[in-house]
Amino acid sequence: MEKYDVVILGGGNAGMGVTVATRAAGLSVAMVEARDLGGTCPNRGCTPKKVLVAAAHALDEIGKADRHAIRVDRPHLDWRALIEREKAVIRDIPLRVSRLMDKRGVDVISGEARFIGSNAIRVNDRELEAKNIVIATGSRPRPLPIPGAELLTISDDVLNDPELPCAVVFVGGGVIAFELGHVYARAGVDVTVIEALPQLLAGFDADAVAQLRGESERLGIGIHTKAWVKRIDESNGRLRVSFAKDGVERVVEADRVVNCAGRMANVEGLDLGAGVVVHREGRIEIDDRLRSRSNPDVYVCGDAVWNSPQLSPIATYEGGIVGRNITEGPKHRPDYSCVPASLYSVPVVAGVGLTEAKAKELGLRIKVHTNDMREWLSARTYAETVAWSKIIVEETTDRIVGAHLVGHSGEELIHMFALAMKHGIPARALSEMVCAFPTFSADIRNMM
Repeated sequence: MEKYDVVILGGGNAGMGVTVATRAAGLSVAMVEARDLGGTCPNRGCTPKKVLVAAAHALDEIGKADRHAIRVDRPHLDWRALIEREKAVIRDIPLRVSRLMDKRGVDVISGEARFIGSNAIRVNDRELEAKNIVIATGSRPRPLPIPGAELLTISDDVLNDPELPCAVVFVGGGVIAFELGHVYARAGVDVTVIEALPQLLAGFDADAVAQLRGESERLGIGIHTKAWVKRIDESNGRLRVSFAKDGVERVVEADRVVNCAGRMANVEGLDLGAGVVVHREGRIEIDDRLRSRSNPDVYVCGDAVWNSPQLSPIATYEGGIVGRNITEGPKHRPDYSCVPASLYSVPVVAGVGLTEAKAKELGLRIKVHTNDMREWLSARTYAETVAWSKIIVEETTDRIVGAHLVGHSGEELIHMFALAMKHGIPARALSEMVCAFPTFSADIRNMM
């Protein structure tokens, strides 16, 4: 039995976050990873996807060229070359992470891990024992229990497919569907999104989502809410998706059908039933310090945490908290109230803090400042088709409790609001800040 102070299951952002404090404290650390070091985000998610999104941005800018008195020919997208570029961007990430772990003094072990005791795991033919074990195994696509589910692809497949399809159906109206859907739509693909719930993009402000839906439909994306996929069949080399909406069964054909029904903690192969942690419906029950309730020597962070947002920065943040709790004692708790999130459609949707509905549900006395900014000089300068903001301020304290943006460089601007919320900067003080002009940041004073 090999002994370590800490064994980390997973070599993604969460696991890497754990190594910072633990190695700085001189603890012996092993990291077990079954696939590529770096995890989903840089290898199969955020980073390669953003390369495709960047291409969609370029196509969008070209489409607006006439608004800037520029005459251009119709662009041609070489999809195969774009996929090759995406692969080139991410190709060396596992090697770079491996070098980083080596520099930190972390022992990296390749293989599948499973528990063989409360503080012990087996990887291949090796057995490791540790004072603390960290589950940072990420997430996997949620399977869909429908006939023909084996015909579904996932976002990994989209990022590896050198052939541009003519038509794509996304089952589930979440972040991946709209990010990849906007890429496909601008590449000339016929895109359909089918969502079972009444609202798309749960977690984002409903009015912000309505802005995105309008722009998506303007691009030609077909959107069906309160619609249930019944089955998927092959027919003459294509896929037929049967779904029910308003009591009527409908059919849409496509070359690809992508499962975008969310992700679940990737803990299935860990053999958690051996008295290590409570395992209920695929969930590991944890306390507010990210420890297993049944075994305080086991921590969980990143996408394997079932009840926190599955975002790459949050995985790194939670990993850092786990590392400090291991080295300093279990006293640090995560705070998600000021963590911004962006959806990289074109235009971007960004948000931080409470939605208007949640603020009202909590009984807060709020002022809601909503702006259609398309006629503002900054938006007109860049010919924005959507420029919209909603800032939510608590009346009694002048605290910003939520901010939601569509377009207007929202993926960058949202951090100004997150910073103000985290450090208690009142709305009035933020609006009085002098910004360079003309910039989108200079518009903050007019948003509240």
